Amino acid sequence: MARTQTMVQLTDELLTKLDTEAAERGMSRSAVIREAIETHIVEREHDAIGEAIAEGYRRIPPGTPDEWGDLELMADVSTREGLQRLDQEEREAGFDPW
Repeated sequence: MARTQTMVQLTDELLTKLDTEAAERGMSRSAVIREAIETHIVEREHDAIGEAIAEGYRRIPPGTPDEWGDLELMADVSTREGLQRLDQEEREAGFDPW
């Protein structure tokens, strides 16, 4: 993988923390910085996906009728039809109604 050298300015305090982290982990400064940047970018991408999902729910709350119709109403109709079919099957099988 090709790499490009980039100059980054750090405070003395941050440089000390970076050196401590690198030494404790047996890594180079560059490796720690690369890892930190990759982690930061992945977290931001993850946050952006989560925000896009949340925005979708804010824009169209669950249970809101859409081009497919009113899902709650359809669930009630579907449940009623399913129970009616079960009642019919039980009657045909000779079972007494509840």
